[in-house]
Amino acid sequence: MTPMIAQNVHGAIDAVWKFESARIIAGLTRMVRDVGLAEELAQDALVAALEQWPGQGVPDNPGAWLMTTAKRRAIDHIRRGERLERKHEEIAHALEQRSLEEGVDDDVLRLMFVSCHPVLPAEARAALTLRLLGGLTALEIARAFLVSERAVAQRIAKAKRTLAEERVPFELPPGPELAGRLASVLEVIYLIFNEGYSATSGDDLMRPSLCLEALRLGRLLAELAPRQAEVHGLVALMEIQASRSAARTGPSGEPVQLHEQNRGRWDQLLIRRGFAAMLRAREAGGPPGPYVLQAAIAVSHAQAKTAQETDWEQIAALYGALVRLVPSPVVQLNRAVALGMARGPQAGLDIVDTLTSDPALKNYHLLSGVRGDFLAKLGRHDEARTEFERAASLTHNAPERAFLLKRAATGTSRVAGVTLGQAAERFLAREDLDAETIRSYGQTLRRMCLDLGAGTPLAEVTAGKTSTVFAVAWNGAAAKTWNRHRAAVRSFSAWASIDDLSAGLARKPESRERRPSIGPPQLDALWECPNTAPREKTLWRLLHESAAAARTALSLNVEDLDLENRRGRVTTKNGPVRLSWRSGTARLLPHLVEGRTRGPLFLADRRPAPARMPGPADLCPDTGRGRLSYERAEYLFKQATRPLDPSGAGYTLHQLSHSRR
Repeated sequence: MTPMIAQNVHGAIDAVWKFESARIIAGLTRMVRDVGLAEELAQDALVAALEQWPGQGVPDNPGAWLMTTAKRRAIDHIRRGERLERKHEEIAHALEQRSLEEGVDDDVLRLMFVSCHPVLPAEARAALTLRLLGGLTALEIARAFLVSERAVAQRIAKAKRTLAEERVPFELPPGPELAGRLASVLEVIYLIFNEGYSATSGDDLMRPSLCLEALRLGRLLAELAPRQAEVHGLVALMEIQASRSAARTGPSGEPVQLHEQNRGRWDQLLIRRGFAAMLRAREAGGPPGPYVLQAAIAVSHAQAKTAQETDWEQIAALYGALVRLVPSPVVQLNRAVALGMARGPQAGLDIVDTLTSDPALKNYHLLSGVRGDFLAKLGRHDEARTEFERAASLTHNAPERAFLLKRAATGTSRVAGVTLGQAAERFLAREDLDAETIRSYGQTLRRMCLDLGAGTPLAEVTAGKTSTVFAVAWNGAAAKTWNRHRAAVRSFSAWASIDDLSAGLARKPESRERRPSIGPPQLDALWECPNTAPREKTLWRLLHESAAAARTALSLNVEDLDLENRRGRVTTKNGPVRLSWRSGTARLLPHLVEGRTRGPLFLADRRPAPARMPGPADLCPDTGRGRLSYERAEYLFKQATRPLDPSGAGYTLHQLSHSRR
């Protein structure tokens, strides 16, 4: 097969997976009653497609092929289950006879309510449902929630384990319980629609399939809960927002702002559906909730025949009511836009300026985009350029980035003198700085350039502006982290021969307390734990006996082991690092290797999805699994040692590696 054909096949597989993954996982969850296991079986089916389709060709019905393959693997799993040993033949036969399309919509809806079960915290419910039903990556979910990617990945993994441990049934909840879970379900559908309406990353401004899926789920939910005003309010909001899709992009895929859109291209059928859903929300009665208020804002836009006829005062009043219900900084930002349109750009800018110090918005590109728009309207073009450039550096969506950079280049003058970005580059290029110092200083200066603008003249960077950057970026950081960034700014100021930019930053006292190493009684209990998996048992023994850093041990490859002499070698950026171990590790390592001759020693639990495929150095050629991450290894060790730790927090891998010392 030629590379071009193989590429086309892989593109087809990726497209089918994005569209079918939620239905496949839902159908599998119905069978195995375990969301985590269902996702793993679905991934196995995807890997089978990647292996077979390039040679055999894409089947006529690729979705059915994936579903059939996944169900067969699920049946095999059920047959292997000890608890179902007596009934596995009967169950497998029954499952094989079912139609692939049977109960798809109900299954997806059940999966949504299972993902939003009360045993899970609110943030975990939304993250898990977005992952399973929306197909969003952890990074995309992180941007939707304004949190880190690592936090989202941990939430999803923990949510799957909780559902399995609590044996949550795969069924729709009864009436009273359904109402209690509705808020989480609505939030999830809303976020799925938002990701489709304004994609956080990629080469396209929109992901229409996500919008359609959110609309489908919302309409299903409206049939299930016809007396819930908020359900109809969300459907109305999505219908009207979706009506603008054709007008939101220009000929080259560039964004078109709302006031510049050709309203003749708005889909009138979707608008009428939105109006009808809004009427049903009003008939349901009760005080308006967040989705009804947002739908009312969308209705105000849809009722205006031209942008000039938009009733911005009414929209600003609706946002004021929404802020009282949902006092989030993002809603405040939207209210600022409405007030700026109603009462002039300065009114909007005054509100936006109060939000720039909110840590939740420090990486939110729309904050800088809105501020740049107001500054441009006020004729403050150099400041506007800085904001547009910052917004462009924060967004991961290619059309949006190009649009913002174009706005940055419009109506601005050239900056004279050395800029902050130029000075930072020269400072980090010094030959007297070692690699670790460059990395540390680079983190500080990149944040300074991001928040203040790399094109800002160095002469305009002040201690006051630097203090604002620190307050937003590192106010909640540990004292040691704060002081490290402060020292970097002081060093940069001295090198540049300018006033000390850290003058307004007090040094924070650092605690000298260190968590103690793990004591012998706790270690003995750890080694004797009967439920420890071979991978963890080997890693923990290795860290204890070698006293190596956890990241170094996790970087070990099978080909770098000298089992006979009980030693290994890891190549790091600072050169090779040698490890040696004792008899405990020596007994365990051969069983962990199991005939493998190359690739990572410590492997992840499952094979990675195509969208998250690691590099060749971190992928096992024999099993297809990736290298075990430090974050996952740390989590498992903390969970295992919580009963042993008097504080109840669990020990860290760092404490384990230092316990022999």
